[in-house]
Amino acid sequence: MFKKSLLIILLSAFFILTAASAQPTVSRESPEAADVFIIPIDGDIDRQLTVFIRRGLESAEKLGAKTIIIEINTFGGLVESALQIATLIGSADAETIAFVPAVPESTGVSWSAGALISFSCGSIYMAPGTSMGAAAPVYQGAEGMQAAEEKTVSAVRAQIAALAEKNGYPKAAALAMVDMDIELVEVTVNGRLQLASADEIESLQVKTVNDGGSFSVGKTVSAKGKLLALTANEMFEYGISSGLPANRGELLKMLDLENAKTAEAVSSVPDKLISLITGSALTTILIVLGLGALYMEITSPGFGIPGTLAIIIFAVIFISNGMLGYVGSLEILLFIAGLVLLVVEIFLIPGFGAAGISGILLIAVSLLLSRQGFIIPEFEWQTAVFKDNLLTVGTGVFGSIILIAVLIQLFPRIGIFNRLILNTAQLPEEGYSIQSPELESQIIGLKGRAVTVLRPSGKAVFDGEVLVVETDGEYMEAGTAVQIIRSDSNRVIVGKITEEA
Repeated sequence: MFKKSLLIILLSAFFILTAASAQPTVSRESPEAADVFIIPIDGDIDRQLTVFIRRGLESAEKLGAKTIIIEINTFGGLVESALQIATLIGSADAETIAFVPAVPESTGVSWSAGALISFSCGSIYMAPGTSMGAAAPVYQGAEGMQAAEEKTVSAVRAQIAALAEKNGYPKAAALAMVDMDIELVEVTVNGRLQLASADEIESLQVKTVNDGGSFSVGKTVSAKGKLLALTANEMFEYGISSGLPANRGELLKMLDLENAKTAEAVSSVPDKLISLITGSALTTILIVLGLGALYMEITSPGFGIPGTLAIIIFAVIFISNGMLGYVGSLEILLFIAGLVLLVVEIFLIPGFGAAGISGILLIAVSLLLSRQGFIIPEFEWQTAVFKDNLLTVGTGVFGSIILIAVLIQLFPRIGIFNRLILNTAQLPEEGYSIQSPELESQIIGLKGRAVTVLRPSGKAVFDGEVLVVETDGEYMEAGTAVQIIRSDSNRVIVGKITEEA
């Protein structure tokens, strides 16, 4: 009963995930076509949000939306996810607008990774009472949240500067939200208030005066050692944001879109299912079950339920992580190569050695890489992600080894495994041939050499005759001098000769 229920659950998850990539994430009341598509970002920025944003942008394209509004309400989140989301938004063909709303269910902020995402949009609007900034990257360390290393800060700094330049925002303001070393000063150029870094003031003043304009320096807005954070009014006053709409309706009116057809992205069952599957706990369980089912299928005749379960489980893992943008041809090829090595080890090579271990390692590496967007970590936040993924996959592989050991012990006692085990005896009365005691006594003591590796079974040659032999569990290289020490029915047991007679 449990086996059938598990198969049904995994089949359902597989088909839901497969269909999810082709289905738009749109509210039920949305029209078949839309001029404006709204994608809300509410809460932590994580890997699951990346899937939601990607599917939302795909839905907007399918509906023909010319304007995409990203409603942002977040304190921040994962650097990797924020960079991915910023890239997705930046590549959209439609006009993109970041809107920070002030509603009872929101916090009214776009901080940290939220600021990075805001600058990836073509324009920014903020409701009065909201704020934006403090985008310096941090990571979860042993002692809690810690500031990221300079290498990470530099990468985020370069990205937010590139986004600011692309979309026409003050570069100095964007950098000051990430870098504590930037001092930001208020300046007035030709009667227009704006922000400039302390290093820019002199060159900006010379250029303005030479062009016949007016220039004056005001107060320091963000001193060195502090990250820039601005209120909605300040963002508008310094020319960074484009307006102060109180709500979504006012925003659409400002954009002359109050009569436009709108659609909104909503979190769907596939999104929630992906979030559940890609979590560390369930991923570990799936790896344990998948590898256990794979072992049962490889070591049993024909193709049955264990093989089906293994295919579904690993398909679910790779499809769900693929929707996060982490699975490519490398991960699939590594998994297939690992599977091939396992089959070769079990069926073609006696015992368990380099091929089997390599196969398990390749499968583990493929599962590890399917959970991250990099191969070798370069930044601290990537190292933290790598350690978490390594723990998840390592626990799953270790757990599967324990499960396989348990299954081996339970096979003879559980009825459903009867088809995997040879239960009949090879009796003479049923036509099987067994060595006679006389023949056994004649071959004991014969000396020869192993012609294959014995681990513990293999082949050895005695007086020109090749026999299938076994050791008492000892590993022997090909060419080792051996002697028959025991014969048990059809089994010939050999031992190593330490000194040739």
